[in-house]
Amino acid sequence: MSFQNIKYDLAEGVATISIADPGTLNALKAETVTELQKAFAQAEREARCAVLTGEGRGFSSGVNLSGAGVGSMLGPDGLPDAGLVLALHYNPFVTQLRELSIPWVTAVNGPAAGVGCALALLGDIIVAAESAYFLQAFRRIGLVPDGGSTYLLPRATTRARAMELMLLGEKLPAKTAAEWGLINKVVPDAEVMDAAMQYARALAEGPSSLGLTRNLVWESLNNSWHEQLEAEAYAQGIAARSEDAREGIMAFVQKRPAQFKGR
Repeated sequence: MSFQNIKYDLAEGVATISIADPGTLNALKAETVTELQKAFAQAEREARCAVLTGEGRGFSSGVNLSGAGVGSMLGPDGLPDAGLVLALHYNPFVTQLRELSIPWVTAVNGPAAGVGCALALLGDIIVAAESAYFLQAFRRIGLVPDGGSTYLLPRATTRARAMELMLLGEKLPAKTAAEWGLINKVVPDAEVMDAAMQYARALAEGPSSLGLTRNLVWESLNNSWHEQLEAEAYAQGIAARSEDAREGIMAFVQKRPAQFKGR
């Protein structure tokens, strides 16, 4: 599949997806989001892990306000309706990421602002360059946080810190994001992709149950205790019937490393 606004590469079971508009620090257009949806769907079919990053100096500066962005669709009153853009393009995409069947990693190589901040923090594993920062920039343009930010941030950190990020709209350096528990690792700028790929290869070498595990963790954010126990039992039933589970149990009995195939 060919893309115009992103790049897609597959190697060693890892699909690397790069937003490819470095001139705008990888600002997102509706067309870019559509291609990202297709790329992640392709990754689910042919990879065992995915990595999302941006080309050049930034991860993503958010929605491209000069393109097909917040003012590009009109509501019934004839006025721009940013909610329609979210409902038709961005919300389906972030929901797709929430429900992926494979684990994925974000390699935050620079600024991650607006909806780009949401995408960066949605990864199962999040690696950031030392120069990277996270910015809920919406207050600067009179809009509200989107991309699932108001759901994700209070759960990933504290309510107080989430309020600070979204109400004040100040840059959050990568080092502080790690201290707050929002991301997994901070590395020198030149090492961010190597670090992300190290995580991704480890995930790609793992069993198919990793996809079930990452979805169980997401479900736990809303489930009650009993609902989560039921979800675990259901997922365990699926995992136990997999070829990887048979291999894992046999390898354990034979006291050798398991060779998982992702199925």
